[in-house]
Amino acid sequence: MPTILGANSVSSGYEISNSMRFNRGDAACLRKTFSGSPSSTKACTISFWTKLADPFNTDAKAIFSAIKSGVNEDVIKFMGVNNGILNSLEINFNNTNGGTMMVSSGNSTLIKFRDPAAWYHFVIAIDSSQGTASNRVKVYVNGTQFDVEARVEGGSITDDVVLTQDYELGFLTASAHSIGENVESAGNEPYDGYLADFYFVDGQQYAPTVFGETDDNGVWIPKEAKDDISFGNYGFFLEFQGTGTSADASGKGADTSGNDNHFDDANATAEDITTDTPTNNFATMNPLESDRQQGGAATFAEGNLQITTSYVDANYQRYPQVYSTQAVSSGKWYFEMKISTSDVDSSIGIFSPDNHASDSTTNPYGGYATTGCIFTDRGSVRINDGQTTGLGTWSQNDIVGCALDIDNDKVYFHRNGTYVQSGDPAGNSGGQAIPSNTTYGFSVGCDKPSDSGTMQVNFGNPIYTISSGNTDGKYGNFEYAVPSGFYAVCTKRLAEFG
Repeated sequence: MPTILGANSVSSGYEISNSMRFNRGDAACLRKTFSGSPSSTKACTISFWTKLADPFNTDAKAIFSAIKSGVNEDVIKFMGVNNGILNSLEINFNNTNGGTMMVSSGNSTLIKFRDPAAWYHFVIAIDSSQGTASNRVKVYVNGTQFDVEARVEGGSITDDVVLTQDYELGFLTASAHSIGENVESAGNEPYDGYLADFYFVDGQQYAPTVFGETDDNGVWIPKEAKDDISFGNYGFFLEFQGTGTSADASGKGADTSGNDNHFDDANATAEDITTDTPTNNFATMNPLESDRQQGGAATFAEGNLQITTSYVDANYQRYPQVYSTQAVSSGKWYFEMKISTSDVDSSIGIFSPDNHASDSTTNPYGGYATTGCIFTDRGSVRINDGQTTGLGTWSQNDIVGCALDIDNDKVYFHRNGTYVQSGDPAGNSGGQAIPSNTTYGFSVGCDKPSDSGTMQVNFGNPIYTISSGNTDGKYGNFEYAVPSGFYAVCTKRLAEFG
C-alpha cells in the first residue's frame, strides 16, 4: 500500500537540501585514497541517511568501505540473498567472518530494511579500545540502538560476535575508501538508493543525538551537527550540493567539514544530485506495490524512477502496472514521464490504492479497471473499461504529464506540453472526470502486448536532463510548466496542501 500522507505540520527546523542517487546499473560511487596519519586508528563515527531502491534486488549493496590491508577491507553494506537475509545491515571488519556483525533486535533476529518509501538514519559508532565488548560497536537506527552481535557462519546465525579489542580500523587506514561500492574491486557490490548528510568522524564515538532528534510528533529528524563535531584528520561531511566530477569543493563528493577531504566521483551524472531528502521526501515508484507481484514483469532502476515493463501472456494475461510510494486524498498534483526507448509501450495515470488489488486480478489494466484512469501511448484515455481514442500517439523522447485535481474530480494529461481532451487544469475545464471521494496514487505501466516499455518518471527529481526547468512555485524540476495551483508530489507540499 502506498504511503497516504495527509496534512502534517510543515517542518521549520534544520533542512537537508540535497541527496545523491546511486544507480546500481551504473555502478555510481565516490572514491578517495587517504594519506597521512589519522587522528585515531581505533575510534570513528559514521552517520548517514538513506532511502533504499528496489528491495527485491538480491545482490549485496555496499555503502562505505575502506581497504584494511591487501584486498581485505572494512565495509558497511546491506546483505544480498545469501542465507535468506536480504537487506540486513552488515558491518564486516577485515573481510573475515570472525569480524562480521549484523544488526539484530535480539535473539539473533536480524532486522531487514525493505521500505523504499522511507528515509532511514544510521549511526555506527566504533571504538575498539573499549574494555566492554558491547561498547566497541554501537549501531543506531532512527535514534534507537540495536544489537550487533549476530553473524552469518555456515548458513546459520551465531551470537556473541564482537570486534576484537584494539582492532585498528580499515576506515582509519591510509588507503582507498569508497562510498557506494565495496572497495575490494572497482564496481563491486554497487549501492542502489539515495544517501544524504554523510558524516565520517575520525577519533570520536558519538551518540545519535549529535546528528538527529525526536520532534513533537515522535518522529526522528535530522539536525545540524557540523559545528558541534571534532572531525579529526580523516573526517569529512558530504552534503551532495555540487554536480562537478572532480575531487574539489564543487564536486559531488565535496567535503564541507573544513578538512577538504573531497571524494572523486565515478559513473555518476549531474542528475544524480537530487532534492529528495529526509526533510522533503519525494514520491518514487514502489517495487513492493506493483503488478509484477500478480504475474507481470517490471524492473526498477535509477532510485525507482526508471521502470521497464513487459506484457506477460500467462495466468493473469495482464499489462503490468507500477504504483507510487505516496497517495493523496485532496489537492492538486502533477508529475511527468519520459519515454526513453523506441518501443514506447507505456501508459501514465492514477489509481485507487483502496481498490486496485482486487481489480488487478480480473482486468489486463490492473488497478485502472474500475477506479483509475490512464493515458496510453496509443492515444487513448481509459477509465472504467471505456476509452476516448484519437488523442495522438507517443514517440521516443516524448514527455507526457499528468495533472490530478482531486478537489474538482478531474485528471488531465498532456503530451509534450499540449493537453488532450481540451484540457485546461488551471482553468478547471476539459480533461477527464474521475470518481469522487477517492484516494489516488500515481502509476505508469505497460499498454499493449509487445516487447517492453521503459519509462523515466519525474515527481520533481528527474533522472534525465531538463531543457527548460519549471518548479511548482517552490519545489520540483519539470520540463513543462506546472499548472497554477498544482504541486509536486513531495512531503513538503503534502503537508501544505494534501
